[in-house]
Amino acid sequence: MTSSKSKQILLQQLNFLEEQLDVLTRNHKELLIENDLLKKRQDSLVEEKAKLLQKNNFAISKVESMIHRIKSMEA
Repeated sequence: MTSSKSKQILLQQLNFLEEQLDVLTRNHKELLIENDLLKKRQDSLVEEKAKLLQKNNFAISKVESMIHRIKSMEA
């Protein structure tokens, strides 16, 4: 193989590796953005769940209170 041909092959390989690196860099940036969005969504869902649990516990407490009052009226 001639020196010129070797250089050409090496340049082709280098170009290929640069393209692959560009693809990986873009994918990495996209994944960082997606991960950030997912974390924000998870935080929102955790907050919503906490509020719903609080409402549920309040409703349970009210129902138990009503049951207790009804039982005391029967007695």
